[in-house]
Amino acid sequence: MYYDAVEVKCLDEFQLELKFEDGKSGVLDCRPIIAKGGVFAKLRDPEVFRRATINRELGVVTWDDEVDIAPETAYSRATGAPLPDWMEVSEPAHPPEPAPRPVPSGQSLPPAR
Repeated sequence: MYYDAVEVKCLDEFQLELKFEDGKSGVLDCRPIIAKGGVFAKLRDPEVFRRATINRELGVVTWDDEVDIAPETAYSRATGAPLPDWMEVSEPAHPPEPAPRPVPSGQSLPPAR
């Protein structure tokens, strides 16, 4: 479960102090998000970054109502709560194992090492 952000304070080093509607609070380090580029690239400018506000209707951190951080992501990263099960993690903790190659008919697998 996630909760709407209700307060934001800009800190140094592209970090935000956030308070959520359930009373929990924490610091969100935005550097990994900004490093992804794309719509977040404009946040590399400290002047732009310091314009962070809360969109009260949506309960999200936003910049000029053009760029925002998903509330589930903000809550999870700021409080340490797990992401909801339905969200995909963009960077797996461990790379997936490669799929085994099929063995052509009539051949056997090499001995295990």
